[in-house]
Amino acid sequence: MAQTSQRLEPLDQSPLSGRTCVVTGSSRGIGREIALEFARCGGDVVVNYHTSEGRAREVADVIEANDRTAICVGADVANPQQVERMADEIHETLGSVDVLVNNAGITLDNKFENMTHEDWNRVMQVNLNGTFNCTKTFYDDVKSADHGRLINISSVVGQQGNYGQANYATSKGGLIAFTRTIALELARHGSTANCVAPGFTETDMLEKVPDRVREKIKENIPLNRFADPRDIVGVVRFLASDHSDYMTGQVLGINGGMEW
Repeated sequence: MAQTSQRLEPLDQSPLSGRTCVVTGSSRGIGREIALEFARCGGDVVVNYHTSEGRAREVADVIEANDRTAICVGADVANPQQVERMADEIHETLGSVDVLVNNAGITLDNKFENMTHEDWNRVMQVNLNGTFNCTKTFYDDVKSADHGRLINISSVVGQQGNYGQANYATSKGGLIAFTRTIALELARHGSTANCVAPGFTETDMLEKVPDRVREKIKENIPLNRFADPRDIVGVVRFLASDHSDYMTGQVLGINGGMEW
């Protein structure tokens, strides 16, 4: 048998070591699991929250109890001044940001004929303007990083629409177009921008949905279950790591096989 000198290098168990990772809206749900996964991979994690300070500190405590670095920074991403203040605190404490995950989002559901201007504007302010505010503030950091990563959390609803969610669907669909455009502009600097579009996931948002509606939604999911937040983090980890160096401007669906 022919001999070979090729060696199989072991997998890097800390692919985010030395990198500062900001995860907006990471006190619970998908954001919480992303923050924990980034810490597990060696990253220094910024746990951002708006109103859930106690839950955010619980996430940071878990990370620090496992000998990793985390800080909690409160900021409403819809408010540019608060985002700037958050950036100042991060830069002073952890330095430049390598990975930005725009995860913060809200729902204010209603049939379109009953949807108010306030319902529409608030969802846009958080989901779409919030992503703009954070990306604008940390853009130079991500652009200049050796492996800069922008990861936006959209939704299958932004791809196919959903009854009673005209505001949410529009905001999440806008993130897809935003991601593709920013990817083109970041590419010349060697940094990437990608989008993750989860399906219906067991979070606080889904808990508010009546049981009869939940069952109807599940009928349209080929895998016949809702996602666990931990189902999402593997793809986000991949996008944050060096393994995704040649992937940018993409939308990755994690939806149990739903068509869109």
